[in-house]
Amino acid sequence: MAAPWRVPPGHPTGLAPFDPGSTDGAPGDRPTTESAVSDLQQRLQPLQDKLWAEGSRSLLVILQGLDAAGKDGTIKHVFTGLNPQGVRVMSFKPPTPEELAHDFLWRVHRAVPRAGEIGIFNRSHYEDVLVARVDNLVEPRLWKARYAHINAFESLLADSGTTIVKFLLHISPDEQAKRLRERLNRPDKRWKLNRTDFIERAHWDAYQEAYADVLKMTSTKIAPWYVVPADHKWFRNWVVSTVLADTLDAMKPRYRDPPPLEGVTLG
Repeated sequence: MAAPWRVPPGHPTGLAPFDPGSTDGAPGDRPTTESAVSDLQQRLQPLQDKLWAEGSRSLLVILQGLDAAGKDGTIKHVFTGLNPQGVRVMSFKPPTPEELAHDFLWRVHRAVPRAGEIGIFNRSHYEDVLVARVDNLVEPRLWKARYAHINAFESLLADSGTTIVKFLLHISPDEQAKRLRERLNRPDKRWKLNRTDFIERAHWDAYQEAYADVLKMTSTKIAPWYVVPADHKWFRNWVVSTVLADTLDAMKPRYRDPPPLEGVTLG
């Protein structure tokens, strides 16, 4: 199921082949697909329970996307019903002075999921080759070197028992404009707005180029990228849920065997 959205290593063509408005592969219309998402949540629950009980491996879910692409909504809708003890969400904001005093991966490494957990990064270390690049926050030689650092970091996590799955929520400029206008007009969404949302929108083409390089340089066998069409929220949720369920299935988590009880009486 994941093949249409998975980016092969060294993918050379950027985001051009991916239609943000696509619903290809959906099990049906919107109501049918939303029902399928509920079914997938039922499938995810026992898999997460086994991962938590097993307590030896973890899953790291990375969500990237431009403003209003749906990172918060994905977390809200896809992970509903999971045991909160075994799920940890980390939202990465602009780095603090303390974080800036360390290497760019310092704050990220501290937040990776513990054994048994599903960790969710709402934005991530990829901001350091996206925002840092587009807004000229560091010299090109620095952000260019970071691709190799990121691949090495993710390889370290994989070797330590963390399965990594990365989602780029791919939204069109028209849909982003629609959602930003909606946020302006709705008090329950207005709190999400920031002046920088509109400033960064002016750099749309630069971000497309930056994401193209991210896909080409950092989609690997052990930490693949999935480009998720995100103009339709219901389809986005189904794609992410499908990939996560398939990923956890492939991990084959299992309940641990009982401890040795020789010589122990239960009374």
